[in-house]
Amino acid sequence: TSRGATMKERRKAWEGWDPAGISWEERLADAATPLWRLPYTEQLQVKFQRQEKALQVLASRLEEAGTDMRKPGGLCCPLRPIVPSPVINGYRNKSSFSVNQGPDGNPKTVGLYVGTGRARNIVCVRADHMVNIPAKHKQVAQRYEQFLRLSPLEPCILFHRGGHWRELVVRTTGRGHTMAIVTFHPQQLGQEALAAQKASLKDFFTSGPGAVCALTSLYFQESTMTRCSHKQSPYQLLFGEQHIFEELLGLKFRISQDAFFQVNTRGAEVLYQEVGKLSQAAGDTVLLDVCCGTGTIGLSLARQVSRVIGIEVVEKAVEDARWNAAFNGISNCEFHAGKAETVLPQLLSAWQDERPLVAVVNPSRAGLHHRVVRALRNCRAIRRLLYVSCKPEGEAMRNFLELCCPPDARRKLAGDPFAPALAVPFDMFPHTDH
Repeated sequence: TSRGATMKERRKAWEGWDPAGISWEERLADAATPLWRLPYTEQLQVKFQRQEKALQVLASRLEEAGTDMRKPGGLCCPLRPIVPSPVINGYRNKSSFSVNQGPDGNPKTVGLYVGTGRARNIVCVRADHMVNIPAKHKQVAQRYEQFLRLSPLEPCILFHRGGHWRELVVRTTGRGHTMAIVTFHPQQLGQEALAAQKASLKDFFTSGPGAVCALTSLYFQESTMTRCSHKQSPYQLLFGEQHIFEELLGLKFRISQDAFFQVNTRGAEVLYQEVGKLSQAAGDTVLLDVCCGTGTIGLSLARQVSRVIGIEVVEKAVEDARWNAAFNGISNCEFHAGKAETVLPQLLSAWQDERPLVAVVNPSRAGLHHRVVRALRNCRAIRRLLYVSCKPEGEAMRNFLELCCPPDARRKLAGDPFAPALAVPFDMFPHTDH
């Protein structure tokens, strides 16, 4: 595809892919990092235009709902210039690698997928050339593949067809720490056989060829599902430290195996600094941090507010958040474990604090549950809301409409609507279209 090709043109080129015309490495790069051929300044232009379009769509939908907030350019609110990422290449601090059949037909290939399950054309391509993945992650993936090819056990590609070895997750920090998590389907293996496989994996990464990776932690998880939490199937520490640690805005953060932490650490610092400015939080402000992960946003703003209340569904992340607060000497933070749609309505329904209340929400791409939106909107104490979205044109758009539309008794949106005030795009994922 040409350097300036649109996403639609790239997709058409993909569907008519000719093995003689484009390498597997390029095909993977076009799938996972579709903007990699563009100079970074042009990548930013593409992303900025997408945000303009999203705000135009929101303005149109709000108008249809009975609220005209259209601003110059057809936007629903002013849009600032896009903030570039401080790091453009190798910025990811977490990578997930699959195990499947490679271009050469070897089922013990560790990499990223090309193709789709629907088209039945999935191929696992090594990620050695991917510009957004750091060298350390690639090294661990290469060694894991070497281990698999030495192992007598087969990979688990489809659960019902047997096999054992599955995906690899690698997490790294600016402090030089590296955590690797290997997922394994036990099938019908007994405890003695399982122990032998764990010992083999440990030996490979401590005294075998994998020792070159200098892992800080190696975890093993027995999983019979595509995705499995620590609560469903505990992560087993084979060797090393229980946690890895990262520094962000002068604070130290403990990171567990499945805890959420922004993938681009340096980009997160820039984002959180701006969140602090936009919150306009003063010394008497209470900050409500919804979907708080390991507490990064709340803790980074804790010293400029009187109180921080964080809510997070992942229990291990909440444990990390509480540890992070204590370790950094921050005593005005409290963190609640549970689904936001359960915890937040209970919290706000009994709210009697007279101090100014500012809410920050940072949900996944699935957006906020309707009960969370309803609780935020119906709480009169919240005068300012910051919504950090990784995909504003997706499910977040539904949240924006619910937060800003006129009162709707049918949907139990009784409080005064929020009004879009400002949009600030941040490039957290260079080379991708996210």
